[in-house]
Amino acid sequence: MEKNDSCSEEVDGDSCGSSATGSPEMDRNPSPPPVEDEADACEEADAIGETVYSKHWVFSTLTHLIQMMTDEKCGQSDASVELTDELEEDLCKVWDMAMDKDVSVFLQEFKAPDILLGVIAKSRNPRLTEICVGILGNMACFHDTCVSLSQNSDLGAVLLLLLGDNDPPTLLETTRLLLTCISQPDIAHLWLDRIQQQPAVCSSLCFIMSSSTNVDLLFKVGELVDKLFDEDEELMKSWVSTPPSESDPNKDAQQGITSSLLEAATQLRSENPEALEVYLHSLQLLTTIEEGMLALVSDGACGHAVWAFVCKVVCEDLCQPDDPPLILQEQKALLAPALALLSVLHSSLQSDISVELVVSILRILQFYVEYRQSRSGGNLESEENRKEEGKEETDVQFKALVETTADFLSVLIMDLNKDILSSLVKEGHLTEKSCVSAVSTLLPQHISAVQHLVGLLSEVEPKLADIIKKDISISSRM
Repeated sequence: MEKNDSCSEEVDGDSCGSSATGSPEMDRNPSPPPVEDEADACEEADAIGETVYSKHWVFSTLTHLIQMMTDEKCGQSDASVELTDELEEDLCKVWDMAMDKDVSVFLQEFKAPDILLGVIAKSRNPRLTEICVGILGNMACFHDTCVSLSQNSDLGAVLLLLLGDNDPPTLLETTRLLLTCISQPDIAHLWLDRIQQQPAVCSSLCFIMSSSTNVDLLFKVGELVDKLFDEDEELMKSWVSTPPSESDPNKDAQQGITSSLLEAATQLRSENPEALEVYLHSLQLLTTIEEGMLALVSDGACGHAVWAFVCKVVCEDLCQPDDPPLILQEQKALLAPALALLSVLHSSLQSDISVELVVSILRILQFYVEYRQSRSGGNLESEENRKEEGKEETDVQFKALVETTADFLSVLIMDLNKDILSSLVKEGHLTEKSCVSAVSTLLPQHISAVQHLVGLLSEVEPKLADIIKKDISISSRM
């Protein structure tokens, strides 16, 4: 017995493998691996891809969700799902985790989209629906999972129906998911075809834009509408030509697409300039098709309201006298569609020209010239400055802003009369500096407008007319 106890001690000390007699055979099984190694192996097998997230935990969470919905189905049909704090917290963790590609792929392989779709279709709990759509939205951030989700026609149908929901967080997540999918070029057509076949989508989006005060939701809906218009001209034509459906529950409060875009833009004017830009761009896109122009300028349309609103944005919010010329780079994304929209509407509506609008346009062109001069740095121009100027030359948006502003000013000049021009001079808005800057930008494409301006100035302010005549050759080379 004493010998056995001694051997037991030697085994624990890893020395029992060599006996005193030198026998080469072992009289026991090999020692088990250390407990730490077993734990590490188990954790590695349970990890999702290269992450530290647990497969078992995800299984458990989704199983709990399925069980909850099953229990609900067996209960009263008119009862709302009671989402416990614990399950809500766990589902929110899955929502966050789905932003990881490995997790997204794992959820796809585990058929999580089918589970979530089933929950969305049955749920009457807004928070639960929001979370489920949010998880799908994060999964859709990765191309392969986005393709798989988009090919699910049942999911597509349910998501489009959700646009008629009245819960802002759910609408926000639904819109985000749709925008993510439509932004993938190889699957955008799937969604465009579905939306074309569902007239209620237009009604739902119009209702949101014309009635919501949720800035985040309006921004995301605006991005979605802008993307749809940019991707599918036929869809844009059908939306501006189709009146609200008689079966639409919101038809009494429903506005057309143009009025809805204006309503949302008005709401966002002081809240979010980036969102306002999206809406102005959508309105500008409408002016590129005949149906869109008719929807804006026909009798009873909102074209004059759009004109008045955009004029206020340009004259009161953008490119103000105390701003540095650099402001053009910061505001180009908003100024470009705004001025393009005003230019087209002016030609169709023949709206009266305000002194404030002419002043703003002159200031934009003066800032442009000053900005270019400051970037050149005179004789101290560096290689870095030259590179920056090269970038500006290829900056499509900045170039479009300058060209649009010059084109619009040339049209306004041809409509100017001596009274307006006299007011501009007397109030100090049309100075030598602003006039030369404008002329330098107008030439050589708009020589007729420059000649007309010089002719008017010859009667109103001869000295300024002479300065322009003298500087025309200099300005045309700037």
